Amino acid sequence: QVQLVESGGGLVQAGGSLRLSCAASGRTFSAYAMGWFRQAPGKEREFVAAISRSGGSTYYTDSVKGRFTISRDNAKNTVYLQMNSLKPEDTAVYYCARGLLAVAGRSPHEYEYWGQGTQVTVSS
Repeated sequence: QVQLVESGGGLVQAGGSLRLSCAASGRTFSAYAMGWFRQAPGKEREFVAAISRSGGSTYYTDSVKGRFTISRDNAKNTVYLQMNSLKPEDTAVYYCARGLLAVAGRSPHEYEYWGQGTQVTVSS
């Protein structure tokens, strides 16, 4: 069983930065793509970013391109989401997820395991 634990969320003013981390259990972390999703109150969960198993390929939703950066450290079984120039509309619970394969895209169906989420609140 794989466990994913997010951390790094919090309250930040618009224009500020946060770095989310997601630590994974198990010995197969480096074999799978990882992704970040978010869910705002009253809205569906939406894709934010994904990274391939090696870290060589990354993919972002348009609204975060140029502001967010996904990365991973396979030696530490951890994936990160660096969030800069935060906006109030970025407020959501952020979830990390492990892909079914070495690469993954924006569909939640491409992911098998999910963390419990970490709250990010951006004040105006």
